[in-house]
Amino acid sequence: MSEAPIGVFDSGVGGLSVLAEIQQRLPHESLLYVGDCGHIPYGEKTPAFIRQRCSLMARFFREQGAKALVLACNTATVAGVADLRRDYPDWPIVGMEPAVKPAAAATRSGVVGVLATTGTLQSAKFAALLDRFATDVKVVTQPCPGLVEMIENGDLRSNALRQLLHGYVEPLLAAGCDTIILGCTHYPFLKPLLLQMVPASTSLIDTGAAVARQLQRLLDESGLRARGASREALFWTSGDVSHFARTLPLLLQQTGSVQRFEY
Repeated sequence: MSEAPIGVFDSGVGGLSVLAEIQQRLPHESLLYVGDCGHIPYGEKTPAFIRQRCSLMARFFREQGAKALVLACNTATVAGVADLRRDYPDWPIVGMEPAVKPAAAATRSGVVGVLATTGTLQSAKFAALLDRFATDVKVVTQPCPGLVEMIENGDLRSNALRQLLHGYVEPLLAAGCDTIILGCTHYPFLKPLLLQMVPASTSLIDTGAAVARQLQRLLDESGLRARGASREALFWTSGDVSHFARTLPLLLQQTGSVQRFEY
């Protein structure tokens, strides 16, 4: 069972940033990744629709013999992780949430910025995080429509992307934010561009590494961690297979087998 793969999914290619953290921390694990690009962005879909997609993903990964599941998507976690944990109590399941707690601990100015999708910022779970961890800091939120779609197209450095991102970052800096949460799994791919826009003293925080640590902890608790040689990942997409295959090396610096996800 320890040699079984781990299932990872996102609404698109953003979860590849989480996959990269898992590969770095757990290089001996076989990974299965589904980018549900045919239904992106989840942030504009109803919670019922997202729960349905989460259920389909879980069923697919169970059929593939996955020993654990990672929801590499904030929006999917908000809508679907509770149902999945109820339906599969025997399965290690790791979700995502914006890094409010570490950001609140890291800020020196007492002002934390959040770049996220509208769906994440409007969610009850995000409100609960603020109530729990951000009572002593000011949190400035910034919805970022359009960023996910540009990253999905493999655009990480165009002038249009730069202008869009600058328009989202500038209000956070003007408000005095010295710590910025990257509240969507797509956004870590924009770190090189963001570092050109923010002061060197500004901290950029995402949760990919924390997800990898939590996955490792759960695997160790269950005696499921793989050993031996490093392993590769297999990929599926519900969108355009050739486009996903072209985007993969841009974001992950590796190629892989990409198949059509028909669910």
